[in-house]
Amino acid sequence: MRYTFPKDFMWGVATAAAQIEGAAFEGGRGPSIWDVFSRLPGKIKNDGRPDVACDSYHLYEKDVALMKEMGVKTYRFSFSWPRIIPDGSGEVNPEGIRYYKELIACLKKNGIVPNATMYHWDLPYALQVKGGFGNREIITWFKHYAEVLLDNFGEDVDLWVTFNEPIAVYVGHALGFFAPGLQDEKYARQCLHHLLVCHGEVVRMFRERNLQNAKIGIVVDVWKHYPARAGNEEDEASAVYNNEITGYGMFLHPLFLGGYSGELQKYLKEQDMEPVTEEGDFEIMRRKVDFYGLNFYNGLYDNAEELRAREKAQKEGGNYQDRPESHPEAIRDVLHMLVEKYKVDVPIYITENGLPQDAGEGREKNLDDQERIDYVKDVLSALHETMEDGIQVKGYYMWSLLDNFEWSAGYAARYGLYYTDYQTLERIPKKSAGWYRQVIAENGFDVE
Repeated sequence: MRYTFPKDFMWGVATAAAQIEGAAFEGGRGPSIWDVFSRLPGKIKNDGRPDVACDSYHLYEKDVALMKEMGVKTYRFSFSWPRIIPDGSGEVNPEGIRYYKELIACLKKNGIVPNATMYHWDLPYALQVKGGFGNREIITWFKHYAEVLLDNFGEDVDLWVTFNEPIAVYVGHALGFFAPGLQDEKYARQCLHHLLVCHGEVVRMFRERNLQNAKIGIVVDVWKHYPARAGNEEDEASAVYNNEITGYGMFLHPLFLGGYSGELQKYLKEQDMEPVTEEGDFEIMRRKVDFYGLNFYNGLYDNAEELRAREKAQKEGGNYQDRPESHPEAIRDVLHMLVEKYKVDVPIYITENGLPQDAGEGREKNLDDQERIDYVKDVLSALHETMEDGIQVKGYYMWSLLDNFEWSAGYAARYGLYYTDYQTLERIPKKSAGWYRQVIAENGFDVE
């Protein structure tokens, strides 16, 4: 069977500054919360640090050349807040501005559309010690940062994203296994409230500039949970909790429907975790975006007994990257949910999708990544069928161009189309890179 995508479909790849740039202490950059968190014993698998990563700060031209060779139409990257404003709120770093101007110019020269994220988890550490997202001053700090970005790159970036996967802020403040490593759920709830206000304020700022060739949106990941055993009260309650209380519902409801969902309001009141709000906050959060970015990896089936066993394993040093059973077909249900439940009425991009490999399996096995190809085929097949249902999806970005620093998993998880040799910094194409190149060239693929 042949799956052919629309002629204007945007095929892309995605990365993030903290994961590929390296040069953590060069070019005037200040420390981020991940630079600090990665130095706490036992927080990152095998004690990996993002100090060098893929060294894309120095090797970005090589990386753009890889994209050009692959035929990639669009590149999703992020600005590093501590590289732009080292202390988060004060003087702008000219070396940071220069780096991103050169990167964007290189992309444009090679016909690649820039898709830039303002915040992909790397908060300047100087702001964290002032309370970070839990301090309402973050709204002023983030607006200043966004203003610097829009003043310097506004028309040069086609697609702007305010925040990538805001749930990372919850995980980092409530659960402790992401930076900054806190375990205070009430504080985490306040952080999320401020983050969503930041988003809305920047959308307003963006609109005031009336940029002719640029659009703005947000990226929220959806790992939809389903009860593993229909009718089992524990399984069903677990799915609701993981979707509405600690998952995508925390963001999609205020962004697209207005306010917090009934389930979340009830939970926050019962747990004495209601965030402090100000008049107009929810109206600000709901400001209209131009597009929505969906990061999709899997659908998850909750079996309460298995979840208890997993929580025990995590307490003993497990990691969120541990791979559950694969359900790539869930993307169809997720996209319908976005449109039908959350009333998302703007174009959608699949801004991340991919499959990790275990670095411990060795280079040879990592390079022969047929499993990734099969998985992406399943996702794209379901995506194509969803588009035939009438859901408006404009593009797909594979995570990731390169193997990189995968947060708490360090360098143990490899998501790249290109294998990164962290000793030599060589980029070596995997089997999937050749396959994806062909998909882009033919604007589709065959499935037997």
